[in-house]
Amino acid sequence: MKNRISSVAMSARLLVVVASGVQADPVLQGKDAYGDWRADKPGAVRLIRPQDLARPNATPSVASFSRVVPRPSQASLLVPAGFKIELFAEGLRAPRIIRVAPNGDVFVAETRAGTIRVLRTGEGGKVATNEVFASGLKQPFGIAFFPNGDNPQWVYVANTDSVVRFPYQAGDLKARGKAQTIVVSLPHDGGHSTRDIVFTPDDKRMLVSVGSLSNVAEGMGTPPGGMGAWSKAQPLGAAWASETERATVLAFNPDGKERKIYATGIRNCVGLAVQPQTGLPWCSTNERDGLGDDLVPDYVTSVKEGAFYGWPWFYIGGNEDPRHAGARPDIKDKVTVPDVLIQPHSASLGMTFYQGTQFPSEYQGDAFAAEHGSWNRSKRTGYKVIRIRMKDGKPTGEYEDFVTGFVLSDTEVWGRPVGVAVAKDGSLLVSEDGNGTIWRVTH
Repeated sequence: MKNRISSVAMSARLLVVVASGVQADPVLQGKDAYGDWRADKPGAVRLIRPQDLARPNATPSVASFSRVVPRPSQASLLVPAGFKIELFAEGLRAPRIIRVAPNGDVFVAETRAGTIRVLRTGEGGKVATNEVFASGLKQPFGIAFFPNGDNPQWVYVANTDSVVRFPYQAGDLKARGKAQTIVVSLPHDGGHSTRDIVFTPDDKRMLVSVGSLSNVAEGMGTPPGGMGAWSKAQPLGAAWASETERATVLAFNPDGKERKIYATGIRNCVGLAVQPQTGLPWCSTNERDGLGDDLVPDYVTSVKEGAFYGWPWFYIGGNEDPRHAGARPDIKDKVTVPDVLIQPHSASLGMTFYQGTQFPSEYQGDAFAAEHGSWNRSKRTGYKVIRIRMKDGKPTGEYEDFVTGFVLSDTEVWGRPVGVAVAKDGSLLVSEDGNGTIWRVTH
């Protein structure tokens, strides 16, 4: 495996794209903000508000899976004016989440292969070293270094069914010994297998995201108890028991003890990140399917402890899911509205906050999120990286297309973005699991 990844210098298929002369367009709002892949371009800004939501089943629910094809030699990725994007690594086995260690090493989760890989850059940001850090894991996804700061002592990995950690010293390319299991069992099996992991800035709490088992708890009836009852330790019947502690963010101490539910009703928080300015965790979330092309928007949001985001009874505030009509009127006014709504069915995955110095100052504190791409929409959407705009540390609700070009036609794509991370030099790294590549955006 050591030679499967070639750096930019070694790749005969190096693609460098520099956008130029792109004029700023008006913010796309309402129906205009939905669109599809043909309207995507770097710099396009969208604002979807709760009042812009379509009616349930205004259009049929369509299954339109993309076909992933080999990356064409002429394929090009597009970025905003003043930026360039180039191939960083290839030959990876479906790379997903990327996390950068304090010393600059790039840790990559190869989920299907059960491995964590380390890439070390040399001169010019090119990959100089490629090693398997750990193998034999069960669908690893989230990666976190603990404690926070420049000298972590552990690498934590969130498997689909557990959390493990490895002793770590800066520069390690191989795990020091066997994995130590910190959380023996997470809800698993069935749908939504990804588990991300972050630590709060004070190093006191470990947060782990767990997606729902089902789309929207169809056919499960109404569980007893109050808000978020499906996650309580009480008899709910066989059907609802399968959703115990799912559609949540869980909290533990760093040793995996003091297990609590941090927030509920988040259908599938795939990507977790902590906002540096506030210390709040954020979720990049996949919302539900089956209500038509333009419902329900995915979202990227801050997550406050004890908050409830509506799943499965409501969405984007007090909008009732017709599949649970009349089931829980008591909690309609208790649903937290997400901060930033994304084009429906985009499949928002990994996210990160920009704290580097390479990008222009207006990017400082903004977030980036990877949109894996739609399957439940007649007109394809997603398949790009977006920038979440912030002002004074607060989201404006707007987001901007940042990296586009993964879609070839209405039926074919060559890349599906998953992970985003800020490299030590301030560049942005983007993984895609369609063709097993990582890309590097510089300014």
